[in-house]
Amino acid sequence: MGVILGDDTPFLGDNLIVWLLLALGGALFIGNVLALLRPPEVSKSEEDLPTAPRSRSILMAGIGFVVAVAAIGGLLK
Repeated sequence: MGVILGDDTPFLGDNLIVWLLLALGGALFIGNVLALLRPPEVSKSEEDLPTAPRSRSILMAGIGFVVAVAAIGGLLK
């Protein structure tokens, strides 16, 4: 599975998928929370929304939070 280093250790360790889930969940959470707290000052085009859709952003932030917490739990086991 994947690239093997000289000492038979998998590339980026045995918990690569858990680290990736932590990164993606954290990014999903932080990105959506920041989109709610600090909407863009100037729209880039006429089609851009003035603010992020509140319910969708809260849902996505919740999903990201759950994924990040589960990944932290997987790393601490």
